[in-house]
Amino acid sequence: MTLTNRGKKLCDSSGVSRRQALKIGARGIGLGLLGSGLGPLPPLFGATSEALAATEGKILVVFEWFGGYDGLSTFVPYGDDELYRRRPTIGVREPDVIKTDEHFGFQKSMVGMHRLWEEGNCAVIHGCGYEQPSFSHFASSSFWHTGAPNSGEAYGWYGRTADALDPTGSPNFLVNIASAQSLAVRAHEHVPVVFNDPGSFRRDFFHPQSRYIDRLGNGQAARSEIHKFLLDVNQSAREASALVSQAWDNYTSTRGDVRLLDLDKVVALIENDFPARLYYVRLRNSLFDTHVNQESPHNRQVQYCCDAVWGFFEEMKRLGKQDEVAVFIHSEFGRRVPENTSLGTDHGTANVAFVLGGGVEGGQYGKPVSLTDLVLGDNLQYTTDFRRVYATLIEEYLGYRKSEDVLGGKFDTLGLFA
Repeated sequence: MTLTNRGKKLCDSSGVSRRQALKIGARGIGLGLLGSGLGPLPPLFGATSEALAATEGKILVVFEWFGGYDGLSTFVPYGDDELYRRRPTIGVREPDVIKTDEHFGFQKSMVGMHRLWEEGNCAVIHGCGYEQPSFSHFASSSFWHTGAPNSGEAYGWYGRTADALDPTGSPNFLVNIASAQSLAVRAHEHVPVVFNDPGSFRRDFFHPQSRYIDRLGNGQAARSEIHKFLLDVNQSAREASALVSQAWDNYTSTRGDVRLLDLDKVVALIENDFPARLYYVRLRNSLFDTHVNQESPHNRQVQYCCDAVWGFFEEMKRLGKQDEVAVFIHSEFGRRVPENTSLGTDHGTANVAFVLGGGVEGGQYGKPVSLTDLVLGDNLQYTTDFRRVYATLIEEYLGYRKSEDVLGGKFDTLGLFA
C-alpha cells in the first residue's frame, strides 16, 4: 500500500470534512505564494511557536545538487587502483585530492567542503541509493522527493515531515526556494512558501493559469467553498510575501559565494527570524550532467557549490546559529563507474551524500561502495538506503522519533548527531 493510499484510508475513517478535502486538493496545485502585493506584517501565530518548540529550534536546509553529480570524482577513492583502471583518463589522481585518510579525499576544488570537514562539521554518507533504480533524472528525482521509490506516492517526504512536526499546518513553516514548487515539499497540511525572487516575489506559472491567479485577492467575495479557500491561500501568500520582502531588504551582509546559489535567501530569512524550520533549495543551472568532457564542468560546479555552502555556514557563525542549522546535500543518482568514449560519465546509481553543521559528528558513514562488484551494466551497488538518511534527519536532528510515520517503514538511523 502506498503512503497516499494509507493516508486516504485514515482520512476516510476519521471523517475528514469536505472543507478539509478541498484544502488537500487545492494545496496540491502549489499555490504557496501568489502575487506581489504587500500588506502589513502579520503577527507570528501561537501555533507556529508551538511547532518551533517541537523541533527544539533546529533548522534543516536540503540543498539538492540536481543533475547527478559524480561521487567518484567528488569524494574520491584515490586509494583504489580500480578507479584508474575504469577511468584511465578522467579518474581524479592523487595529487588532485585533498586527502581525508589513506583511501578517500575531496576533489581539490572542494576547498569549502574540506574546511567544514576539518572543523568536524561534515559527514559523508557512502553508497546512497535504492532498489530497482531509475536512470532517468525525472523519475529518480521523484523517488528521492517522495522518499517512496517506484510507488506513485503523491506527497513529498519533506512535506510529510512538516506535517509530522506540525500537524496544524502553521503558516510559513516550510520554504521552497524555487521558481516552481518541488514535489519534495508537497504536503497534506502545509502550504509551502515558494519563491524565487524575494524582491518581486515571482513564481512561474503556465500562461493559462496566470490570468486566473492574477484575479485572486482583488476584493471579490467568495463564490464557493473552493473559491474561498483559494482566496484564503492568496491572502496567506501576500502576508508571507511581506515577511520575505522585508527580510530581504534587511539583509545587508550578503556574501558573493552565498548569492551564487540561492542560499543567501535562506540566510536572510533565518537572520530576520522567519518562522520556517524546513528549507528546500534545488540547484539551478546545473553542470553536473557530464556525459562529455566531464572534468572541467564538474570541477567548476563542485567548487561553486562548496564555496556557497562554506559561505552559508560563515553566515551562520556570524548569526551564532552554526549548531542550530544543518544542510543535507544529495543528488538524484551518481554516475556509472567507467568513463565513456566522450571522456564523460553516464547516468548511474549509488552516490555519496553529505550532512553539514547542526552538531553533526563529522566523518564517514555507511559502507563504501565496491568498484569491482558492479550491477546493472557497470554500476555501483548501493550500500545505504537513502531513506536511512531521511530517518536520521527526522529522528536524530529534528527530534521526531517516529520517522516510520513519515517514510512508511522503519529505517535504521546512522548516528550522525551527538
